[in-house]
Amino acid sequence: MNLPFQAIDDESEIVPSIKLSGRVAGIFAAAGESFETAGCERLVLGFEGIEGDLHRGYERKAGAREPWYQRGTVMRNDRQISILATNELAAIANNMELDGIRPQWIGGNLLIEGVARLSMLPAGTLLMFAGGASIKVNGYNPPCRIAGAMLAKRAGMADSQMGGLAFAKAAKRLRGLVGSVEVPGTIRAGEDISIRVPEQSIYRV
Repeated sequence: MNLPFQAIDDESEIVPSIKLSGRVAGIFAAAGESFETAGCERLVLGFEGIEGDLHRGYERKAGAREPWYQRGTVMRNDRQISILATNELAAIANNMELDGIRPQWIGGNLLIEGVARLSMLPAGTLLMFAGGASIKVNGYNPPCRIAGAMLAKRAGMADSQMGGLAFAKAAKRLRGLVGSVEVPGTIRAGEDISIRVPEQSIYRV
């Protein structure tokens, strides 16, 4: 029987699965109508996301990030949680010639330390916290001008709109990840994280 497609191992690029570790450096939630977050004592996670957070919910509406859908189309909420890295925020600040950037300014929920190139972790990666909660990475979170404008305002830049454009360039491949709750639980600052990166195959036609 002839199959329409047959995988040839020597033409496939397979990256093996690996395990990493990290630590929760900060936790934040957006309790109001703004995407800006504020520090909190703990994050209580249910299947809908972070308790009391602006982005909590099973569903969300398609926007500029999903041009293949009509704007406003109801879709699964794959952006319940925003995940950032300490080293990457420092790199963005350096690129923008700022003294520093706080994760709250761009809507971060989780600040993680000890993970190299966090923004490059692939979809399907699991972040498993010592307290029992688990988050599945759904993808990279591209920088946008709206978050950049807020950052510029909080950082005291003279022109927030130009600051937003600068952020979009300075934060390329450094903006962090978005994810959703895989296992409910509570996350606290200082908690250890076990990270499982799945096997990856590079798809080419």
